[in-house]
Amino acid sequence: MPASTTPWDYIAKLVCIGDSGCGKSSLTIRLCEGRFVTHHDVTIGVEFGSRIVPVGPPHSSETDIISSLSTTVDASNTQATSSGLPEPRIILAPASADSQKHMKLSLWDTAGQETYKSVTRSYFRGASGALLVFDLTRKKTFQHVTDWLNDLRQIAEPDIVVVLVGNKADLAQTQSDDEEKREVTREEAEEWARRNGVLEYVETSAKSGENVEKAFMRVAERIYQNIQAGKYDLNDRRSGVKVPGAGVPRPVRLTNEKKSATAGCC
Repeated sequence: MPASTTPWDYIAKLVCIGDSGCGKSSLTIRLCEGRFVTHHDVTIGVEFGSRIVPVGPPHSSETDIISSLSTTVDASNTQATSSGLPEPRIILAPASADSQKHMKLSLWDTAGQETYKSVTRSYFRGASGALLVFDLTRKKTFQHVTDWLNDLRQIAEPDIVVVLVGNKADLAQTQSDDEEKREVTREEAEEWARRNGVLEYVETSAKSGENVEKAFMRVAERIYQNIQAGKYDLNDRRSGVKVPGAGVPRPVRLTNEKKSATAGCC
């Protein structure tokens, strides 16, 4: 398929990994569908989603990548943005921005239960980015992120981009005695991220939409930087990043010409 017929320039595989019940599915649904699901069935194996986002200049900004995501939202729609993300859409650059690139994030929401872990690990192959998710109100889920990261790095691409995500920030900030409280501080999560070579630590709330786009966009922007640095073979279908038409076999031209046989001894 020619690049001109697709609304994206690159497609990148991202996996959401972490213990069961951390909100991986809720984060994916929030990003792809702009809604929050109160009760979600336990993921068995893997579930899929996708979102097309702008990457690189002029849409990106060193100071705030996510500020550009709200530029297409009308000022009269403040209620929608304050309660969560706007309706999912293909965010296209202004017509004058000829150099703007777009990336399709192919999201693989993996099961977090130990029962499915051997199956889950097989989905890490070919991933160029990952959100490593834990629950801010459950310390044990944070203690397990090291094991998840080790499994990921054993199987995934060497240059995989990883962002650590502390989810359920809405519960962690609750002061009421009858609600769960924060069990992981921002400082210890940031220190873990630095010590383990993880790109960044982001605290999110799939319920309110807080920082959900930011977490995914941090991964997308770094993948784009890696593309510019030539870290991926964009024509290899096994690569973590692809371009339209990558891996499509070249047509073979058949002719009726006969080559004359050459006599001789082999």
